[in-house]
This record gives sequence, structure tokens and C-alpha cells, in this order.
Amino acid sequence: MKKLALSDEILLQIQQPARYIGGEINEVVKDPKKVDVRFAMCFPDVYEIGMSHLGIQILYSMFNRREDIACERVYSPWMDLDPIMREKKIPLFTLESQEPVKNFDFLGITLQYEMCYTNVLQILDLSQIPLHAGERGEDDPIVIGGGPCAYNPEPLADFFDLFYIGEGETVYFKLIDCYKENKAQGGSRLDFLKKAARIPGIYVPAFYEPSYHEDGTLKAFTPKIPEAPAVITKQLVVNMDEADYIDNPLVPYIRVTQDRVVLEIQRGCIRGCRFCQAGSVYRPLREHSLEYLKRYARHMLNSTGQEEISLSSLSSSDYTQLEGLVNFLIDEYKGKGVNISLPSLRIDAFSLDVMSKVQDIKKSSLTFAPEAGSQRLRDVINKGLTEDDILKGAREAFEAGWNRVKLYFMLGLPTERREDMEGIALLSEKIAEEYYEIPKDQRQGKVQVVASSSFFVPKPFTPFQWARMCTQEEFLERAAIVRGKFREMKNFKSLKYNWHEAELTVLEGVLARGDRRVGAVIEEAYKNGAIYDSWSEYFDNDVWMKAFEACGVSIDFYTTRERSLDELFPWDFIDAGVSKEFLKREWENALNEMVTPNCRRRCSGCGAKKFGGGVCYEGRQAAGSHGEEAGA
Repeated sequence: MKKLALSDEILLQIQQPARYIGGEINEVVKDPKKVDVRFAMCFPDVYEIGMSHLGIQILYSMFNRREDIACERVYSPWMDLDPIMREKKIPLFTLESQEPVKNFDFLGITLQYEMCYTNVLQILDLSQIPLHAGERGEDDPIVIGGGPCAYNPEPLADFFDLFYIGEGETVYFKLIDCYKENKAQGGSRLDFLKKAARIPGIYVPAFYEPSYHEDGTLKAFTPKIPEAPAVITKQLVVNMDEADYIDNPLVPYIRVTQDRVVLEIQRGCIRGCRFCQAGSVYRPLREHSLEYLKRYARHMLNSTGQEEISLSSLSSSDYTQLEGLVNFLIDEYKGKGVNISLPSLRIDAFSLDVMSKVQDIKKSSLTFAPEAGSQRLRDVINKGLTEDDILKGAREAFEAGWNRVKLYFMLGLPTERREDMEGIALLSEKIAEEYYEIPKDQRQGKVQVVASSSFFVPKPFTPFQWARMCTQEEFLERAAIVRGKFREMKNFKSLKYNWHEAELTVLEGVLARGDRRVGAVIEEAYKNGAIYDSWSEYFDNDVWMKAFEACGVSIDFYTTRERSLDELFPWDFIDAGVSKEFLKREWENALNEMVTPNCRRRCSGCGAKKFGGGVCYEGRQAAGSHGEEAGA
């Protein structure tokens, strides 16, 4: 039995000791003396969140397939254990071997959302690794950042040795082999970083120098050494069936956020919503074959004993083999106690039919994401969803037996007007009215329509990266307008409205579009107690406001400031697959309220064709269009 890093006395003082002891079903433990490279894979949030992350499960399985690599996991200690580790000077450790992270060759940190940035510093601090990459020595791990937030790595540039831009299945082994070769040759840490910089998709911040105009905007972003390329191109899997997937998913002993087998059916999206970063950076859409998915569904359910399987993608309805896959799962697991979860479906007759087969209608609610309250604004954001689509889908759902609907909207979108805001309440009311048009004897009790609005954050590599963001006060004023309109609705008792925290959204906006100067603010906030900022009970806005003031960094510069089309952005050195020319066209289309067809209807020349696979080569684009020429 392995020796635990925490004593029994400490384990008895904290909630959920199972977060730290490892030993889960399908855990991989290797003898450190029999491997060449030790990789600590980190999700900088509590165990229950990190264990639900698909990307880490994929990489964990992929790395541990190689006999020369030991991949182990580490998560952020919760608020009860954090002070104990500091007081007793216990170094942060991995779950598998219980060894200090600082003894590993690599520490890979997934950057899934901006509000985890202070937890990144917590991980480094508790691991007793210097916060700044420039202060690390030969014996410190190489600290790597990856994930969606790595598409603007600059706010965290000082804290990472390198960033991996793109999908992890592509060049990670090249990077690790490069490390082994450098070590065998007696090369230094700097030697390795120079060699790593030559690998496609690898960004080493120390090898680049930003300069600024007098107004604070970025003037230039210049490589300092010959090995550092001027442009970093994202790496992605072209043939999804050739990609590594999860051999045997880890099964936790405690309930986690996504406590089920996750089957990724495709990557990318054809829809082109202009606010959506994932829809841009994961282009082009690439599908797994039906046979591949059948094989992995069987294997993962058998190796875990899980009672639910979730079909994961940005837009499941766009998977061309969805009907065949769902029918296979229903036939294969009927009467075996396995539930099928279908997130990200567009609500249409087929989807409702499928959901009625796999869900308990009396217990479940349907989710629609209109995003905007008016058709005009849905056209601005290129949602590709009409009011008729929404009302028809709601009516069919109610007729099928559902009586609970969740609606997701955004406030603060570009060009938003008062009628767009009030439209959120009006659309919610119309959906409730659809229910009451059904004969009373066919209804399932009272209807409940819950509308929620988040606040819009312009993200890099979206057409809205030029957009002005609202202030905290403006966000709250807009929420008040919507709330006031809800109170006027005749079906008010059937309707509920709630909204996201405005303070948190403003900070997210700064971190999303920030440059290297924001790193000092993150460090200052962390040193003054900021941690677990995505958890509302621990988020302290005052700490952050004082950090901005202490560092002389303006919030408005990164949020409410108007941006010109020729401004150089901190992330412009990354080629994420969508060209800046395409994004500019889409920004102008948004301002002109013009809808762009989805990728299967017509190629819009986004730039993703150069990757050589996926929807770009399905042959469904209209020949001779402007988009076809632009994307060639």
C-alpha cells in the first residue's frame, strides 16, 4: 500500500479526503525508476471539476500507453487543505505516487477558463516551484500551459516556460522525445527550450519581446532568437479515428461534476456563432466514424461500470451519424441500466424523439440557447435560429410531455438595443403561451420557463474581438431592464429570470483580452488572497480592484475601449486557423446584420481549409462563391 503525502491527522481535518489519495479505478501507477520522463498533469481547480475534464483523461491515457512516460495527476487543493499545506510546508503532490510535483520533469496545466488563473499560481506556489519562469533552475519542472485559454497566453506569459497551442494528440510526443534527447546529450534547460521552440505549435514566451505605442496598444511582438518563429500555428488532429482516445477512463470514488463516460463524437462546429471562441479555434469540424464510436462506447462502459454515457461535441445535432449512434446505444444497452446523455442538441423533431427515448421526461427539462431576445440580434451574432424554430421546437416538446424549459441568453452583445433586452422576456412569455395552447387534458401540470442571461465577453479569434465590452454598471442596468419586463408578463408566475455576476464578467474580459502587463495584476491579486475566483463564494472583487490600482493597469483599456480594425492584438502571432481577414468580414457582417451560412451550406473562406480535412473536404460547398475562393 502506498504511503500517503498527508497524515491521518490531516485527512481527518478536511472535507473529502478522496480528493487527494488517488487509487481510483483504472489509475495507472508506474515505477519511477523504469521510466525516462515523469509528467504531472494538472487541472487548476478542485478535484471534482478536474476529474470531469475530457482532455486530461485523453492525455493521461495517451501518455501512459508509452512505457517510458509516467503521467500522474494533480488538482488544486481545496480551501480547507491549502492553509494546512502552507503552515506545515507540505509540497503539492500527485495522486498516483504521492510524490512532490517539483520532482517531475514536466508540469502540464490545462487552462480551461480565465477565472482559474490565480489557481495556476497556487499550484506553482504550493509545489515550491518559482512563480516566474525566468527564476527556475535546472532541477525545476518544465511548466507547460495548454487548452482554450492558451490561444491568448500573454497574461500568463511570465509564469510558463512554454505553451502548447492546439490539440494535445499531435506533437506532445515530439516535445517529450526532444526533452529526452536533450537530457541524454547533457543539454541545459535553455537548450531544451530553444529546441522546443522549433516544434510546430510550441510557444516559448521568454523568446519574444512586446513593445507598445504611447497609447498603450501593442506596437510589435518580436522574436528575440532565431529558433523562435514569428507565427505559431495551432496543431490539430485531421483524421479523428487515428487519434488516441481513452483506453480505460478513471472512475472516482466520490461524485464529480460529470460522473459518466464521455464519448467525443466530433470536434469543431459548422455554425459560426460570432461570439463563440470554441467555434473558431476548433475549426474545421471533424467527425469520428460510427464504428470507432461503437467500439469505444462498449469498451469504456465495460471498463468503468458507469451507468451513463454522454455524447460530447459543440453541436451534437450536426454529427452526420447521430441517428445510427443513438439507435445503437439504445439497442445495445436497453434494460441494462445505462442512461444516454445528449447535450448540445438543436431542438427539432428528431432530437425530441431521441430524447424521449433516453430521458425520463417527468424529471428532465429541455434547454434552448436563443442567446438573444430578438431576431435582429440573433442575426447579428449569426445564431442561425429563428423565432419560428424556437416556438415550433417548444410546442413539439410540450406535446411530447415536457413542461420545463431552460433558456440561455447573453446581455451586452454588440449593437444591443432596449427592444433586444426586453425581447428576452417576450420570447420567454411566447414559449409559455405555446404550452397553454395545448388542450388542458393533455398538459403535464404547470409550465416552468427559466431564462438565464450571462454577460457578453469578447474573446480572441472571434469576429467580436474588436467589440467594446459593457461596464459593470451597464451590465446591471440591462439585467434590470429584462427583469422589469418579466414582471409585466401575464404568465409571470410560470417564468423565472436570473443573471450572472457582473463583477466577475468584467474581470474575465480583462483576462481574456489582456497582454503581458496583466500578469502583474494576477500575481498581486493572488498574493493578497485571490483564489478560486470562479467560485462566487470565494471571489473577492475588492482584492482585484486593489491589484489593478497597485499595478497601474487600467480595466477600461482592456474592456470598454474601442478598437480599430488595424490594431495589433496580443494574440495575433498565433495562427488559430481562422484568418484575421475572415474575422474582419464577419465583424462587418455582424454590424450589417447579415447572416453567414453554416459550413455545410457554403464555405466562407475562414482559412481552416489549409489543415486538409474535416468538413472543408466534404464537397458540399457551393462552387465559385467568394467564400470558396477565399478558403482555397
